[in-house]
Amino acid sequence: MNRPWIRGPRGRSERGSGTVLAAGLGMVLILVTSFVLLLAQSAVLASQSAAAADLAALAAADALRGVSAGEPCAVAAAVAARHDARLISCREGGDQSVQVRTQSTARSVLGPATGRARAGPPP
Repeated sequence: MNRPWIRGPRGRSERGSGTVLAAGLGMVLILVTSFVLLLAQSAVLASQSAAAADLAALAAADALRGVSAGEPCAVAAAVAARHDARLISCREGGDQSVQVRTQSTARSVLGPATGRARAGPPP
């Protein structure tokens, strides 16, 4: 039983067009998945940098109040380094508070992840 090939509007054969369509959809799926993975990586790095900033600020505030030994900003830098981040800035406030900013040492394609935290008595 012979079947004629399916013909397009101008009489051309459409044989193989499904393969091209499937390959195109596969590429779109790969691109979307890659973009979602990049966003997830950036979110994880931002969370880690924020956690490093929180811990560094708490340690610096303890050192500022005399609860632990050391210079507050040096303590904050050491704590940030233990959590794979580097200290960008450290400011001591007159009200026994400390504000720190950290940046993750791991970089994502979308840029560096930073974190900011303040520790001390309520403002």
